[in-house]
Amino acid sequence: MPNTILEFKVKARQPQVAAIEEAIRTAQFIRNKCIRQWMDNRGINKYDLQAYCKVLAKEFKFAGELNSMARQAAADRAWSSVSRFYDNCKKENPGKKGYPKFAKHSRSVEYKTTGWKLSENRKAITFTDKKGIGRLKLIGTYDLNYYQLDQIKRVRLVRRAVCVACAERVGYYCQFFVAVDVKIEIEPSKQAIGLDVGLKEFYTDSNGNTEPNPRFYACCGRKG
Repeated sequence: MPNTILEFKVKARQPQVAAIEEAIRTAQFIRNKCIRQWMDNRGINKYDLQAYCKVLAKEFKFAGELNSMARQAAADRAWSSVSRFYDNCKKENPGKKGYPKFAKHSRSVEYKTTGWKLSENRKAITFTDKKGIGRLKLIGTYDLNYYQLDQIKRVRLVRRAVCVACAERVGYYCQFFVAVDVKIEIEPSKQAIGLDVGLKEFYTDSNGNTEPNPRFYACCGRKG
């Protein structure tokens, strides 16, 4: 089932901005720790990295403050980098294979199906983990009432850099990854045609139309 991304700008107070930045740094920390875990323990898989998130949550208080599925999403990002490296190695293409690297300047934190809650009118979102982001107003033209809650598979908070050209300050956005059904309806013509292939005529259809057999010519100009 394909996904569509609906993006809203969020209105956040300064303490909320600080909380969003802290959540982004925590997600980057978990991703990098998962990359290190893979480097030190080759052969581990995606689910091993997700389980490792629980270890990090117990070892580091700030990691435990991030929603559990947001921690898993950070581990998934690490595994995506590892998986892409493995795929490049299997293809045996010349050049660099994209060895997994530590992230330095992350710009987003991603939640899955928990850690957030939409308001009744779906024009605001509240993040419910212990990072303290709280309620954010959603500014945009999309109507989330059109979708069922179980269609929203992921929610991502993104920081956008300063745009010098239009003199905008740093902005924060909320992206909703929504699973949608794609239905292609074809109107039947309610017409069926039968074809009869023969020696005299190439074919004759049920409507009486015929197509003559092709006549090929030899290089000397005589009919073949």
